[in-house]
This record gives sequence, C-alpha cells and structure tokens, in this order.
Amino acid sequence: MENLAQRFAALREAYAREPVPGWSTRAARLTTLRTMLREHREALAQAIDTDFGGRPRQETDLLELFPSLGGIGHALAHGKRWMRRRRQWAGLWFLPARTALVPQPLGVVGIIVPWNYPLYLAVGPLTDALAAGNRVMIKLSEYTPRFGELFAELVARYFPPDQITVVNGDAEVAREFSALPFDHLLFTGSTAVGHHVMRAASEHLTPVTLELGGKSPAIIGPGARFSNAVERILAGKLLNAGQTCIAPDYVLVPRERQNEFVTEATRIAQRLYPRPADNPDFASIISPRHFGRLQGLHDDALSQGAMAHLLSADTPQVDRRRLPPVVYTGVSDSMRLMQEEIFGPLLPLVPYDSLDEAIAYVNAHARPLALYMFDDDRRRVEQVLTQTVAGGVTVNDTLLHIAQDTLPFGGVGASGMGAYHGYDGFLAFTKMKPVFYQARVNGMGLLSAPYGKRFAAMLRLLLR
Repeated sequence: MENLAQRFAALREAYAREPVPGWSTRAARLTTLRTMLREHREALAQAIDTDFGGRPRQETDLLELFPSLGGIGHALAHGKRWMRRRRQWAGLWFLPARTALVPQPLGVVGIIVPWNYPLYLAVGPLTDALAAGNRVMIKLSEYTPRFGELFAELVARYFPPDQITVVNGDAEVAREFSALPFDHLLFTGSTAVGHHVMRAASEHLTPVTLELGGKSPAIIGPGARFSNAVERILAGKLLNAGQTCIAPDYVLVPRERQNEFVTEATRIAQRLYPRPADNPDFASIISPRHFGRLQGLHDDALSQGAMAHLLSADTPQVDRRRLPPVVYTGVSDSMRLMQEEIFGPLLPLVPYDSLDEAIAYVNAHARPLALYMFDDDRRRVEQVLTQTVAGGVTVNDTLLHIAQDTLPFGGVGASGMGAYHGYDGFLAFTKMKPVFYQARVNGMGLLSAPYGKRFAAMLRLLLR
C-alpha cells in the first residue's frame, strides 16, 4: 500500500488538474456516494454491529444512514446555488467599482472519524467537502475495523483514489495523518485527542474544525412536562448505550423531584429496553477498555458517597460488554463521573433550588457541545438560551438539532471549534474569495500622492 504522503500527493495533484470542478461533477460524486450507501446498507450495518459486539441495525439506519442520505439530498438540492458568485455592495466612495465573493474549493480535506457513529461521522463531512468541490482523505477508527475495511473497499470501488481515499490504522497512523499538510482538517473525537490533532496541524498552519464533546446538560425546568422530559432524556441517553457525543451527560432537576425522576426513569427504561443485558435493541459498549472505564466511573462515584439507582434488574456482562443503565444521586464535582464525558448509560442527577442556580452551574463548567432545556414557559426557555453558551440546543427533546441540515453543527470552547452541515459545511470547506473589480473610470487618482490641497479636501469628505 502507498504510504500516506504518496496518497496525499495523488489527491493534491488531482486538485491541481481540476481546482474548481463544476456543479455537474460535484453532483455526480454526491450521487455516487448516495448510491454506494443505498446499495450496501445491510453490509454496512452488519459491519458496525460486529464491531460493537451488538448494535441494533435499526439504530444504524436511524442514526447513521438516515442523516447521511438526508445530508446528501440537501446538498444535491442546494449545492448549485451555494457555489454561485455573490455580488456585494462596494460602498459609496468606491462606485462604480463592484465587488464579489467567489466560492473556491480549498483543495484536499482531511477527515478523522471516531468509532461511535463511524458511518455518519465519515459521510456527513465528506458530503460537505464534495459539495464544496474538494478531494478528501478519511482516517477511520481502529475500534471499528470491520466497518473500516468495508468502507475503504467500497470507496475504492465507487471512487478513484484521487477523489476520495480511506485510511485505516492505529493511533500512530492517526498522528501521521494529522501532520499532513491538508487545506482543512476536521476531527471528531475526545477533547484530549483534539489537543494533539490541533498541535500536529499547527505545524503547517492547517485550519481545523474540532468536534469534541464534554458534558452536555439537560435542564428540567419548573414548567416542564415532567414525565415527557424524563422519557426524552432517557431516549437520548440510551441510544447507542449512551455512546453519543451529544447525549445528555447529566440532568439538572428541581431538588424536590429527584426521587420522582428516579421512579419515572426506572419505569421508562424498563419499557424502552426491557432486560438490556440480553435485549437486541440495546447496544454493547465498544471495547473492553471503554467498558472498564465506565465501571471505574461507577466505582469512583460510589466510593465518594453517590447512590446508584439501577434502572434494570440485570447485572453488567463483562464478556459481552453489556452495561445496564444507572441513575446517580448525591454526586459531587470531585467525582470522575462529573469531570469526564461519560459516553455510556450512566446518568448523574444534579439537584437545584432555582433556575438561576441551574444556569450558574452550567456556566461554571466548560461550555458543552449540546444543551437540552425542558419547559413550556417561553420566558424560562429564553432565559436559558440567553444566559448559557453551548454548541447547539434542543428544546423539549434531545439530539435532534444535529439532524437539521439547515443548522450548523459544532462545539464552542472546550467542546470544539468550527461547524459544518449543509451550507455551513460548504463554507467550512470553501474559500469565499473576496474580489474587488475596479471601474475604468474611478476617483483613486484623487487619493494618491502628492498630498496637496486636493487630497486634503477629499480626506475631509471621507472623514466627516
């Protein structure tokens, strides 16, 4: 196999031959990508299921294939308009000159994909990069080897290697990949690894989009439909067994309703996922290392005085990496459970006495990738929206803002930088080149040296 530098060079050379592909070329590539996904839907889902040691096909269809196809369809419907030049107003003093923004592909885009949603988090940014006219190099996670092998094989079958190339390998390969002189690099993964990616990219001053994670809060307001709020929080938390970057990481709940939350959560979890240890609708934890880490979070919380409320009579199954859901009360910020992104079916409750206190708690911690607010009072919802900062928000539900192709998706602060999806994704992988077209007849001669009386008179007009 060619090394990474050679594969990158082939993409760069292809870009040089065709730096600005027309819409028909871009649309053909997007259509081919859509065809590839549709024709191999079952094989892709099976590969992901195998890598997880058990992940329902329905979740792959709903959480990965559906938004992937939706994003491609959105780009096909709007991409031709996105790539048009945009005339701008030149400003009174520069008339009759004109200005424009000229969209231009960046060149070669790198995409580093995590293991939790390997299909969608590869295809989503790939769609945006192709719509913007770029060549793309994708690095897949070593934790999803069967998917990685299949996806690389399919891409090689449907696309020439100077359009899209897929790389598989371990952390050492990822480090080498991050250090390539991409025109833009998008990384989805943990905050800790994001530091290393950004450091490697800085060697070439490569612009980066970092989609990280952090602790995404769900706030149950005083005016929430309580049972509905608990159900939607549990539904968002337990999809993919909590292995979702925007899953609710902890819940801020009115102090007097903590016990009610536990009761409702138990009832709802047993309805959604009865017997999760053996339920084919409930996903396994991706690897023994991640399973052990989650057990470590649990043990650390109990050792510091937290109370665990098991939402199922099932016990963890180490060999199959099945971890039934747990809700925690009595947590504190000293616990690892409240310091690290959980990425599993463990859900701490943080009680509050006033909405101001809940908002202050969120603001005292790193800015989250997602925030969820449950309340039917518009003023309270607006208060939370105005007084907190998060990468994205869903009101009275969870997760759904990520599936909106008309909204950007991205983090803020410790949860990431930059955004993509739809038009914002097109912009992320495009240079909007500003161009000034000078008119044949213009007044620039009045503002040139020598700086005499005529210049002084013009300057007085400009500065008044």
